[in-house]
Amino acid sequence: MTGEVGLSLVLGATLGLGLWMLVSLVPILRRPRLMHRVAPYVLDVSAGARDLVARRVVDPTRVVGVVAAPVSDRLAPVVHAMLGTPATVAARLRRARSPLTLERFRARQLVWGVVGAIVGGLVGTLAVVRGASPIVPIALLVVTAASGALLADWLLQRAVRQRMARISSELPTVLEFLALSLAAGEGLADALRRVARIGTGELARELGTVVADAASGTSLSDALERLGGELDHPGVTRCVDQMRGALERGTPLAQTLQAQAQDARDGARRDLLEAAGKKEIAMLVPLVFGLLPTTVAFALWPGIHVLQVGF
Repeated sequence: MTGEVGLSLVLGATLGLGLWMLVSLVPILRRPRLMHRVAPYVLDVSAGARDLVARRVVDPTRVVGVVAAPVSDRLAPVVHAMLGTPATVAARLRRARSPLTLERFRARQLVWGVVGAIVGGLVGTLAVVRGASPIVPIALLVVTAASGALLADWLLQRAVRQRMARISSELPTVLEFLALSLAAGEGLADALRRVARIGTGELARELGTVVADAASGTSLSDALERLGGELDHPGVTRCVDQMRGALERGTPLAQTLQAQAQDARDGARRDLLEAAGKKEIAMLVPLVFGLLPTTVAFALWPGIHVLQVGF
């Protein structure tokens, strides 16, 4: 098979996949049928109407994961070694509060890997057409496929870091509000419910989950323990331990939460100073390698030019 034929196959497959995905996502432009118009008014008495009205998200890229399932099952140990075990990925998804399940995230990684392989194969085929070694397309295909899968995992880890940073910034305010509510005479459950109702941040949302679990029958101590284990945030874990101790042994909590809020603010100040120090060092890179050579060149070039012209 010549390079032109291989390039034609790669381009045709890419074009066909792209067109199929676009056609699958185009909404059907037609007049709604009678049952679609009546279904919203009989949701309380008809299970079929509820199924009809329920929104179904169609993802045409899932077929790639279904087709490649036999191969992915055999490569599962290698994938787990490179991209993390299912428990690790599930914990990252929970900490990032991602709507994706583990299976959907693995399917996304597979799709990104296939897209990277297509791009690598296309570039490699072009290189072969221009006279490169036949090993180049294979190497590019492997590298770009692995890069696509690793990129999805890196974006997930980045989302986890950003969310943990937001929780760290919200922690002092939430702790002070809890301490104020407890000092005013409210119980811990009522204080958590008040923070979850008034707050709008990530930590307030997590406390709202705790309150909902407690309202559904789970003990407040178990719900707090589950929150600390799932978030795996040092500050939140310490606060959860103190709250569970107050619930189980009746220890005072308001002063402890105020002290932890102050510790959290001090930690945020230290992190800010550390980040400022790193940025200061990073600012020296363009100064030393960009501005300083340019200044030296502007200072020396006129003298060099005069010496060359004069002599």
